[in-house]
Amino acid sequence: MILEPTGIPGAFRIRPQRFEDQRGFFARTWSREELAGHGLRADLDHVGVSWNRRRGTLRGMHFQVAPCEEVKVVSCLRGAVHDVLVDLRPDSPALHRWFAARLDPVGMDALYVPAGVAHGFLTLEDDSLVQYAICGRYSPEHARGIRYDDPVVGIPWPGSVETVVERDRTWPLLERRAG
Repeated sequence: MILEPTGIPGAFRIRPQRFEDQRGFFARTWSREELAGHGLRADLDHVGVSWNRRRGTLRGMHFQVAPCEEVKVVSCLRGAVHDVLVDLRPDSPALHRWFAARLDPVGMDALYVPAGVAHGFLTLEDDSLVQYAICGRYSPEHARGIRYDDPVVGIPWPGSVETVVERDRTWPLLERRAG
């Protein structure tokens, strides 16, 4: 695995190294030892997927607050997504900075999302399947979000948002948030 910095402290683009032969290839997409060797959390608790029926589906921007913060490694197994991270850590030099990458099964890249960084994506193709490897437990009472169209962040989405649930459409704007 090759870990490339994103400009958001502690967030990385993970590029699997392929070992190819006449059968195809093998690539490692998770290594506790390699992640820990970079000082990253690697105590995997669960893996989940989200299937997205239509292009233009937006999920995000989600995170969890202490004491139930989550660390995620996100990849796209089918279709393609425009995956976005937003740094929300008050003491970070990258506060409100975003990073985006196209994730698809051809490139096989993944994003390492540290605690305190919001995550979301817009599907670029119908039938997109996104996988989440998560360190930490999901806690509904600690789940939070920011608006995908928050002007403080200014994410330029590469297409129109056709499907978004009420919760994601109505998160408070950062300029209106307390603390």
